Amino acid sequence: MRTAHREQTVRAAEAALMARLPEGALMARAAAGLAAACCSLLGKGRVYGARVVLLVGSGDNGGDALYAGARLARRGAGVTAVLLGDRAHEGGLAALRAAGGRIADDPFQPLATADLVLDGITGIGGRGGLRPDAVPVARAARGSDAVVVAVDLPSGVDADTGEVTGEALRADVTVTFGTYKPGLLVDPAREYAGALRLVDIGLGDELPGVPELEALQHEDVARLLPVPGAESDKYRRGVLGVVAGSARYPGAAVLTVAGALRGGAGAVRYVGPAAEAVIARHPETLVHPGPPSAAGRVQAWVVGPGLGDEPGVEEVLASEVPVLVDADGLRGLDPALVRARPAPTLLTPHAGEAAALLGVTREEVESGRLAAVRELVGRFGATVLLKGSTTLVYGPGGGPVRVNPTGTGWLATAGSGDVLSGLAGSLLAAGLPAVDAASCAAYLHGLAGRRGSGAAGPVTAGEVAGGLGAVWRDVCGGS
Repeated sequence: MRTAHREQTVRAAEAALMARLPEGALMARAAAGLAAACCSLLGKGRVYGARVVLLVGSGDNGGDALYAGARLARRGAGVTAVLLGDRAHEGGLAALRAAGGRIADDPFQPLATADLVLDGITGIGGRGGLRPDAVPVARAARGSDAVVVAVDLPSGVDADTGEVTGEALRADVTVTFGTYKPGLLVDPAREYAGALRLVDIGLGDELPGVPELEALQHEDVARLLPVPGAESDKYRRGVLGVVAGSARYPGAAVLTVAGALRGGAGAVRYVGPAAEAVIARHPETLVHPGPPSAAGRVQAWVVGPGLGDEPGVEEVLASEVPVLVDADGLRGLDPALVRARPAPTLLTPHAGEAAALLGVTREEVESGRLAAVRELVGRFGATVLLKGSTTLVYGPGGGPVRVNPTGTGWLATAGSGDVLSGLAGSLLAAGLPAVDAASCAAYLHGLAGRRGSGAAGPVTAGEVAGGLGAVWRDVCGGS
């Protein structure tokens, strides 16, 4: 599992560790890891003679860049430092000069021919974008042919929130130290970070047990997914009720049911006007004209995809089993109605729906995803899966926000969210807590999207649903 910690937590852990280490040892560890990453990026045998430019601010990241530059210079690289802060780390500057590095008089000349640029302009405490004097230099670096490597965090992004409120330097690779920072995992800052490399500098024992963010990996998801036993039957595996679709949007019902069936539900009960379309595609579905309370026993409900103005939301919310609310079910949703429920509720809005629920603009949600998902949970007392380029999951019990590491931009296609709702609903019906059901569903859904598109081409929602079984087996190590 990847974990991320806030700036204040990282600084406290570093201070505790530095108190036990010789002076400068922690920065030396960071610089050694940074230099090793740069060597691998330059390629075997290409460090000698490589042209490396250091963009150096006045903080510790600038010091890390200087010490790493000194290591590269001792291996034969031509290293030039561009000083952008009020001051530079004295020890790092001395080390660079002693290794044969130089200080640029004109920042733009070395950037024009650089092979690699180290971005050490600002550190994890930076806020509000780059200072005006650094902007033209950052633009020149990004406009060059060099590989841009961010030191710990791309300069200009917010380490704690992932927000980018001014000019920032987009990196090809970010080498971060000790732990991931939330901004490296959450858009829009994530898009500035490029590929991530974590350097262990020994912070592990000093970091708290509960991180700010966590990202599940294959082994985490495999541990959470339900596995039927010898005594299982379709009812014990979980029966999911689906209230979705309308005369205008029958496909939403079909796709939600597809996600549920592919998500391991023992049975799916469909309630709504699209029964004919559902049965035509999925004859194993149990259909009922409604109302939901008359459809039979279920362990969870999904309500909302393609529902239009059809009834059912309030009746489903009045039930005593977990409920997932998506799409049309979110329109005008009353927080008091959700808060009064005796069972868990999972809301799955995209940014536009989240904005409507919060009374803000879509742009505000997209630029401040962490704040938005927390505000939604606080307002509704429900678990929230906030969909988007970074999908976040957070629950009313507190703890870390989960960020989904899988997916592809090709998942932004009609019906994709309906499949996700059915998949997450099936996991709720199987008995998973809402945070786990949402996290595992987002993970598998993202993998299926990648598989269907080959990460490089269009994929339909139906193809995503069809790929769920294969990615489930991949995650669990099956064949």
